[in-house]
Amino acid sequence: MKAAETRKIIHIDMDAFYASVEQRDFPEYRGKPLIVGGSPEGRGVVAAASYEVRKFGVHSAMPAAKAVRLCPQAIFVKPRFDVYREVSRQIREIFSQFTDLVEPLSLDEAYLDVTENHLNVPSATLIAQEIRKRIKEKTNLTASAGVAYNKFLAKVASDINKPDGIAVITPDKAEAFLEELQIRAFHGIGEATEKKMKKLGIASGKDLKAWDEIDLVEHFGKVGRHYYRIVRGIDNRPVKTHRIRKSIGKERTFSEDIDDLGWVNNFLDELSEKIADSMEKKNAAGKTVTLKVRYDDFETITRSNSYSYYINNAAAIAESAKMLLEQTEVGDRKVRLLGITLSNLNLDERGHFKQLEIPFK
Repeated sequence: MKAAETRKIIHIDMDAFYASVEQRDFPEYRGKPLIVGGSPEGRGVVAAASYEVRKFGVHSAMPAAKAVRLCPQAIFVKPRFDVYREVSRQIREIFSQFTDLVEPLSLDEAYLDVTENHLNVPSATLIAQEIRKRIKEKTNLTASAGVAYNKFLAKVASDINKPDGIAVITPDKAEAFLEELQIRAFHGIGEATEKKMKKLGIASGKDLKAWDEIDLVEHFGKVGRHYYRIVRGIDNRPVKTHRIRKSIGKERTFSEDIDDLGWVNNFLDELSEKIADSMEKKNAAGKTVTLKVRYDDFETITRSNSYSYYINNAAAIAESAKMLLEQTEVGDRKVRLLGITLSNLNLDERGHFKQLEIPFK
């Protein structure tokens, strides 16, 4: 067995996290189609959707107005990020009982390397089951898990038996599993890439595996090398416990193309609030704001503005993003993705955030 195939990686993903927390805390929402996000009367966006409302085709990043058309009886609630962060902290405490090699991806998911673990349990599957059990006991929430010998496979596996499930992909089963997997189920292959691949006759892992690396690079650029490797079960990325954050940003791909400039400006306000929330948690600030726009024909552009001083509050971030928006064709052209990133952060030489005193107007 190859050395890379001796690793034991778990991907834990909470089930409909924000919505599940709301249903846990408010019994009147249980079993109901619940949406966490902006108001449908305004220009809000779905942040999370309960499984009851997903049956109607509602999902995260969808405009709230469309969500309410799909499910008129849906209940809308505003996010409570302070509560979600506290639950996330409890979950990470559980992770630390098993291993120090934890790589959080967001509040509700993380990779764990349990090749060597605090309990000296040889089975990653048993560890994943125990983690899910302790999460349920501690938070009264469910988590799904994927177990494999690398991060890519573990991530794909965690989606297989959602919600409240577990899937294991062992090295001897990986090749057949990947060949049978539909291309849309490959983590990192989105709707646009899926369409392009299907035009090229690539509908499954088996189809993708038939392509040479050089041909994939020719059609997809350098990410083609990544596709060549993952369909062969190759992913040597380690679980990283610490990352030097060079930027903090948020972006969303919309389920339908947007041409309403008012809606876009409102969405930039929401995105700026989320970035400011992340900044506050980390005592971070930045000097460069970048706006990312992807038009309906998939052309992607960025516009940036740098300051001589640090900013980290929502109003300043939103103001800068809206100024950059004027340098785009948004309003005249439909958009499918918007993102804001704050970079040039206040980091010391070790990648830690330095204490700052920021004057607020």
